[in-house]
Amino acid sequence: MQSSPTNKDRALTHLLDLLAVEGPTGQEAQVVAAITKKLIAAGCKKSWIKTDDAHKRLGDGFEIGNLIVQLPGTVKAPRILFSAHMDTVPLCKGAAPAVKGNRVVAKGKTGLGGDDRSGCAAIVTLAETLLKNKLPHPPITLLFPIAEENGLHGSRMVRFKDLGNPVMGFNLDGQCPNEIVIGAMSAARWTAKITGRSSHAGLEPHKGISAGLIASKAMASIAEKGYFGRIEKGKRRGTSNVGTMHGGDANNQVMDSMVLTGECRSHSPAFLEQIIKIHKTSFEQAARSVVNDAGKCGKVKFTPRSDYRAFKLKKSEPCVRIASQAVEAIGLKPNPLVMDAGLDANNFNEKGIPVVTLGTGSHNFHTVDEYVDIKEYQTACDVLLQISHLCR
Repeated sequence: MQSSPTNKDRALTHLLDLLAVEGPTGQEAQVVAAITKKLIAAGCKKSWIKTDDAHKRLGDGFEIGNLIVQLPGTVKAPRILFSAHMDTVPLCKGAAPAVKGNRVVAKGKTGLGGDDRSGCAAIVTLAETLLKNKLPHPPITLLFPIAEENGLHGSRMVRFKDLGNPVMGFNLDGQCPNEIVIGAMSAARWTAKITGRSSHAGLEPHKGISAGLIASKAMASIAEKGYFGRIEKGKRRGTSNVGTMHGGDANNQVMDSMVLTGECRSHSPAFLEQIIKIHKTSFEQAARSVVNDAGKCGKVKFTPRSDYRAFKLKKSEPCVRIASQAVEAIGLKPNPLVMDAGLDANNFNEKGIPVVTLGTGSHNFHTVDEYVDIKEYQTACDVLLQISHLCR
């Protein structure tokens, strides 16, 4: 295409509108309503739009499922997928977007939510551009998953038959529009439930078994072994973190229970298992090492759970080639990369559909300094249009 039919002003309006909708993980109903309204205004039929039952299968109070839109093709070609998650991190609660120069920023001290409302807005813009201009396109499924931020839950629960069985996909969840994420790491979450023994901290501390002390010794041991934070063991790489710690009722009572949660990541599934093993062993050893005057020690139940699996696509994979061609078509140099994080694309690739992830101009996400570069975002809209053109 010589010139883009994308309406850049409309694209910015969609972005600002969706950034202003509150929708933290598990509470995406308002986002579903806002996106649905925009898609119908763009020309989507109501019969093309539905939400699945992912929220019911997840439980835990999730209020709505994944939003799925199936656009019929105007040409005979395999179905493709565009995806962008709807939820934002808690830091974005109350975000009020504002244009400042060539950026969209948040007023006040909140996150913006460009991760991933910029992706949602870009997909809405794509649908509007295709339908309003009556452009030829293949069958397209638009997927807006829930609950990405706390574990990629929506994409894990989606059924591929509900997506119309696309042959490949393009996920939106990144920074620069020329970035093409072809790989990402594995991750596992863990919970350590420590049981100690309560006693009066002033009169009989020796009779107690401190769960807090066990937790402290375990985490110190993990760090001393080099398995906390950034982990580098030869050529093997990974990360680990403790996210929450809850325990105790009063200062004058030896803490008899504590629960810690955390995560570990690596591009190597085997090394990830080793990191988890070090954590488990360290907690068990720490529990045995804290003994009261009766010779009794603490106990720990360490439970790991796989979050998502690493993947790495070949540069020859059709979705990688098409994404690269689309980036080149708008005058940019493709930048294929492997990301040290997890994406909805992890779940798609694990389920058998090749999916790359593209940037939409969102930067400094999960911080109060988050912003969306307007030019990059609008460029990303053009990349999506080029992809739909190349897939005809």
